[in-house]
Amino acid sequence: MSRVKTAFLMVLGLIWLAPVYLLVVNASKSVDGYDAKTVWKPAGFSLFSNFGDAWSKAALGDTLVATTMYSVIAPVLAVLIGSAAGYAIVVLRLKRGFLWFVFIFGGTIFPLQMILMPLFSGYADSGLYDTRVGMIIVYTAISVPFSAFVMRNFFTGIARSVFEAAVVDGGGLFRIFRSIYLPMAGSALAAIFILQATFVWNDLLLGLTLSQSDSVRPIMPALTGLQSTYGGASLPTVLAGGLLVSLPTVILFLAAQRFFSRGLALGQF
Repeated sequence: MSRVKTAFLMVLGLIWLAPVYLLVVNASKSVDGYDAKTVWKPAGFSLFSNFGDAWSKAALGDTLVATTMYSVIAPVLAVLIGSAAGYAIVVLRLKRGFLWFVFIFGGTIFPLQMILMPLFSGYADSGLYDTRVGMIIVYTAISVPFSAFVMRNFFTGIARSVFEAAVVDGGGLFRIFRSIYLPMAGSALAAIFILQATFVWNDLLLGLTLSQSDSVRPIMPALTGLQSTYGGASLPTVLAGGLLVSLPTVILFLAAQRFFSRGLALGQF
């Protein structure tokens, strides 16, 4: 039975890796060496030159700083706000705490496409359109509900006696949150940060809707410029660009894999 299970998992792994193989193989081909009929066969190695073409043609350097800023600041703010909400609802036993939780988490009920038009109108009227501050605000707001959901579940698993002992020792509510509950939730916080940072980095819809200048728009909308109707880059260059911009999230997952796995278990997703 174990051999059948192992073989089944290996087949699933190969199926999952097939698109990755196609991406790497075809991103490594030269413009002249690419042929739609031989996508499964390697042909030469022009990956780094394709990286350079994608970097220059899509102006990825101009958007890298802004995207890194969004992918760090917004998840950090969401983690802190979500943790504070979970702490208030579970530990401080906020009055009508469950209703507050439903109100916060209710932001995920409606598809993002439903609020794009009023969001765009509000941003245009308030002067937040095509600004880095506006992008950070919207990414933070979208990331808070999931963070609050996970942290509420995590804090539910901590014994009430921990809070009572801290109060007896003279700790203030903020100090207890900062010095006891946040350190205890380190792995869950790391898992939330990784997931939300990946979401922000890979976002296309909000970036296309709420930004237009190279210094503000995220990297994914900039990458779509390679596939424009007029003057679009060759397919190997486009694939190389997609591979290039996906590397930071892969590195993030590999570097924080231990924290992410532990956070999945402790956070009770």
